Amino acid sequence: MTTAVGPPDTVPEERTAPRRLPFWVNQRLGLLLLVVALSVLFGVLRPAFLDQRLVLFPLLRDISTLTVVALAQMVALSVGHMNLAVGRMAAFGALFAGLGYDRLGVPMQVGLLLCLAAGAAVGALTGWLIARTGVSSFVVTLAMDFALLGLVSLLYSALTDDAAFTTHPSGIDALRSYSLADICAGPICGSPAVPQIAQFTVLAMLGLGFLYGSTRFGRELLLTGANPAAAELSGIPTGRRVVLAHTLSGLLAALAGFMAAAGTGTFRASIGDDFMLPSFLGAVLGGTLLTGGVVSVLGTLLGTALVGVIRKGLDLLGVGLESLNIYLGCVLLLALSADRIRAVVSYRKVVRST
Repeated sequence: MTTAVGPPDTVPEERTAPRRLPFWVNQRLGLLLLVVALSVLFGVLRPAFLDQRLVLFPLLRDISTLTVVALAQMVALSVGHMNLAVGRMAAFGALFAGLGYDRLGVPMQVGLLLCLAAGAAVGALTGWLIARTGVSSFVVTLAMDFALLGLVSLLYSALTDDAAFTTHPSGIDALRSYSLADICAGPICGSPAVPQIAQFTVLAMLGLGFLYGSTRFGRELLLTGANPAAAELSGIPTGRRVVLAHTLSGLLAALAGFMAAAGTGTFRASIGDDFMLPSFLGAVLGGTLLTGGVVSVLGTLLGTALVGVIRKGLDLLGVGLESLNIYLGCVLLLALSADRIRAVVSYRKVVRST
């Protein structure tokens, strides 16, 4: 779903509402067609691409994790901010889960709660610093990224022998290795290629879709991003909404860190090292504006899926890591250009309709 906040309703009654764009220029539909077309193309060029257990299962597991990462960035972008510490917040949250499993022997669910609480706390601190000092989110989150990089490394060095917690609580191996079809029978369980860990992604998407589409807090977050001055004049506590956005961003980043650790089987300091680029790619390709005020939960999933399909397909075609990063960087530049074009077009439509 795409959620946006527009200008106040000041259009005279005699004016007609602007016409909707044709369905065939819908951005989410275009992303879906691209994902399907590229999947078919890579499947033709490399039939192994369509192998459910060896290729599609790990691909969908990675997409599930990176979608949550992109959702964490999307929440920060909704208020016109960015979160450059999304990867370190993921590592920070995963640290507490691994510590709970290794030293306290807590069940998987309790460790997950510890992870989410740690992520939400560091996110709330980041948001509070931004709201309290008025310093740009770019500067604050960059500083937080460096601070967490040192802190997480020190804690792992002090608490572990090999910079990793390897204790596996009951149920976490199933998240890594089993699909939804392995826990029930019938077509309702889906394909053997859909990992169990995707349940967290679905829950995160449903929660954010409800927040931005059906609650006052969601609308206030979007209005804060679209026009902070107008939001302040409307009585919206913009400072608190900034703290809320970064708290949710930190919580989702921590959830992604837990999912990444479950996917690899270890809780280590390097979790989240490669989260930065996918977090922006998925959100921006999906339709979220960098300037705030517009988000797309479903589009974020499709944008992340597109990046994942491109990465996996080019890898099977023998493209090296360096060339792959160049291609992904070009995709991000195109996405940012499209984001700027959408902002200009949206502004001109508002001007014409007033």
